[in-house]
Amino acid sequence: MAAGKEIRGKIKSVENTKKITKAMEMVSVSKMRK
Repeated sequence: MAAGKEIRGKIKSVENTKKITKAMEMVSVSKMRK
C-alpha cells in the first residue's frame, strides 16, 4: 500500500514539474515577443 502511495506522489510531482516548465516556457515566449 505504501509503495502505491509513493508511486502516486511521484506521478503527481512529475505532472507538477511539467506544468511549471510549460508555464516557464510561456513566460519566456511572451518576453521574447515583447
